[in-house]
Amino acid sequence: MYLKEFEIRWNDIDANRHLANSAYTNLMSHTRIAFLNQSGFGQSDMAKYNIGPVAFYEHMYYFREVFLGKPIRVSLELMGLSEDGMFFEFHHNFYDSEGKNFAHAEMMGSWMDLKSRKLTALPEILLERFSSFERAKEFKILTKTDTRKFHKMPVDLI
Repeated sequence: MYLKEFEIRWNDIDANRHLANSAYTNLMSHTRIAFLNQSGFGQSDMAKYNIGPVAFYEHMYYFREVFLGKPIRVSLELMGLSEDGMFFEFHHNFYDSEGKNFAHAEMMGSWMDLKSRKLTALPEILLERFSSFERAKEFKILTKTDTRKFHKMPVDLI
């Protein structure tokens, strides 16, 4: 399991003086990019192949409050990957300075070709790197069906 430590900053708290829900999203994103960079899958690789990550959803579960002034850690676990690398799923846990879990998040995403603006499989060399990442015990091979498991579809205004 990958862990990244953070200090809660003044701008990370909300009107209730605890960690704001928007800060959770920022901390998860920072953790993912740090993990990818440290795993040999950095911005230069994405630029070379003209791809970028997109999030389909991030589901948050809050267990207890956390406040300004103490360090926190955010974990990352690879929960799923499609055979072509197009789809991926990460789970994050948030731990306070005593190691107590105060939140959990599930995130699913994909890779987008930045020219065509369409979802794309990973180039073989990047798929090999991504496939070599440590996998969670509950890891599964993802399919397109997994991306719609919550049955949410766009509804246009008429």
